[in-house]
Amino acid sequence: MPENHDQHSGADPSTERLRTDSDQSSTGGAHPETEVEQTTRIPPVTPEPESDAERTVQIAAVPADFSSYPLGETQSIPQVNAEPTGWSAVVPPQSADERKKRGLIRAGIAAGAAVGALALLYIGDLAFTSGTVPRGTVVAGVDIGGLEPAAAETQLRNDLGPGLDEPVELKVADRSVTINPGDAGLEMDWAATVQEAGEQPLNPFTRISSLFTTREVTPVSHGDREQLVQALEQVRPQLDRQPAEGTIRFEGAKAVAVDPVTGQSIDVEKATDEVLTHWAEKGPVSIPFTEQPVSTTKDGVQRALREVAEPAVKSPVTVRGEGKDATLAPEAIASALRFEPDGQGGLKASVDLPTAVGAVEPQLADTIKPGKDAEIVVEGGRPVVRPSVDGIGVNWDKSFEKLLDVLRAPEKRSVQAVYEHQPAKFTTEQADQLGIKEVVGEFSTGGFEPASGVNIRRTAEQVNGAIIKPGETWSLNGHTGPRGVAQGYVESGIIQDGRPGRAVGGGISQFATTLYNASYFAGMQDVEHKAHSYYISRYPAGREATVFQSPSGASVIDVKFKNVAKSGILITTEWTPSSITVKLWGTKQFDVSSQTGERTNPTDPHEKVVPPGEPCSPSKGTPGFTVTDTRTIRDLSSGQTKTETQRTRYEPQPIIHCGPPPPPPQ
Repeated sequence: MPENHDQHSGADPSTERLRTDSDQSSTGGAHPETEVEQTTRIPPVTPEPESDAERTVQIAAVPADFSSYPLGETQSIPQVNAEPTGWSAVVPPQSADERKKRGLIRAGIAAGAAVGALALLYIGDLAFTSGTVPRGTVVAGVDIGGLEPAAAETQLRNDLGPGLDEPVELKVADRSVTINPGDAGLEMDWAATVQEAGEQPLNPFTRISSLFTTREVTPVSHGDREQLVQALEQVRPQLDRQPAEGTIRFEGAKAVAVDPVTGQSIDVEKATDEVLTHWAEKGPVSIPFTEQPVSTTKDGVQRALREVAEPAVKSPVTVRGEGKDATLAPEAIASALRFEPDGQGGLKASVDLPTAVGAVEPQLADTIKPGKDAEIVVEGGRPVVRPSVDGIGVNWDKSFEKLLDVLRAPEKRSVQAVYEHQPAKFTTEQADQLGIKEVVGEFSTGGFEPASGVNIRRTAEQVNGAIIKPGETWSLNGHTGPRGVAQGYVESGIIQDGRPGRAVGGGISQFATTLYNASYFAGMQDVEHKAHSYYISRYPAGREATVFQSPSGASVIDVKFKNVAKSGILITTEWTPSSITVKLWGTKQFDVSSQTGERTNPTDPHEKVVPPGEPCSPSKGTPGFTVTDTRTIRDLSSGQTKTETQRTRYEPQPIIHCGPPPPPPQ
């Protein structure tokens, strides 16, 4: 152990002294110091190692009144007169609690200073932005953050206003259309839009985040919802799309794949909400829609193209007849092939028999003996039976039974025509047994315009010669089928909404009325008929009929009756430019009479003004009324009599006034 040198008297170079500023002051040191400085004389190094206890320097404890010392000033550490234990001076050690306490005090002071600074910044920012739109607010791409409400409204008017009269684009998937904001009743509410942005937020975190982010505010607009719905309904056909299954079409003899297309249908109510919300924003408004799926796939269509369509038209098919062959050319094959979804994503092929037969039957005409049905015609004022003829023809169902397999084959592309005896479908014997020999009911009408006369004549041509067997029900619409331009019908006058109009096939109701009355007096059973809504003076009241078909030719209003006689019925027609007559021939079995009742419950017509520019024909109108008709039928063979009464209500036909023409352009 080293010696304790402090125990010796006198100065020694190895003596260690602790000097402070106060020490220097008392000794007259020439170098005053501003901070605590320790001057230590190093004891001579002892060869032997020292223990930790012998090297510990004890630091004097902090005075109890340390907190009263002013910060920022240099203070002298008081002289400690402790008994040394190995160094000339020993500083007492600090405990962990004391060090932690001093750290907390310093951290608290720093935190308090920071909070104070942030509070000053927050208060300053709040005061600076008071009364303005919150920072980072964007409306339809226009930044109005930090502006006063009036200035923000002006900014929106200047930036968005000029484009609000432009058409609004609506987009649904790959389709788009535009609507006019004025026509849809759309207009912007600038003040409400600025108000929607809100006031300055008090949350400090929100205010800090607004320095780095933006907040989109939806423009506030007003519109007549009903008017907007009408505008959307007008453009809906351009946005909706019907689903289209994939198929194969042909360009001549070249097969082309047609990919499937899903359908889409917009939701008008949701679309209205979207337009009201986003119409003022830049870019198109996306309209919500419902997708309508299809069952075919692109791969399924391609498979049908490779495996069926392309091989089918690669080369012709030979149809072997008796003594002569026919050729089904690739173009004819293409015309006869049909494709439809198979329910598994692909296409199922089939052959349209009439198309295929039509391509080859004329080539085999010399090998075919056509049959002929019996006919009943009126010659010399009485029915005559023209006999039937049996024929020899080709059973095309059997002949083309394996055609689809042949079309897939690369070689041996031929089929055998199967010939067979073909008896008449309506034989001479059957015609004779019908007992058609005299007129059993007839009726005539007249007074139609030339265009209506064309349609009446065309219907009469189609109906003339029709035969109804006992117990069968006959339909006018069913017999003629569609009555359009393609069938030889023209536009003519009709009654629509109580006033004259025009439509293809107009005037046929006159033929229907004539036919109905002929069947009425022949004693046929009425299955279906409907009177006109308005009374037409050239027809018997309560005993007339109208007919109507949809644009596709489907029957809507028809004339149907059942043959309840023991004989067959033959219908013949006689047309002149001013009249039409319908006769029913058979064996007379019924005696029929009609009685029309008084007109009751009269109703005066109301007046109606047709707007200028619309088609108009002035009319004096006719009153409405109710009438009954009673038919009495007596069976000549049994003597039994029965009566049938029907009641008909006619609406008053309005008095039509045509509005004045529009003024000429200025």
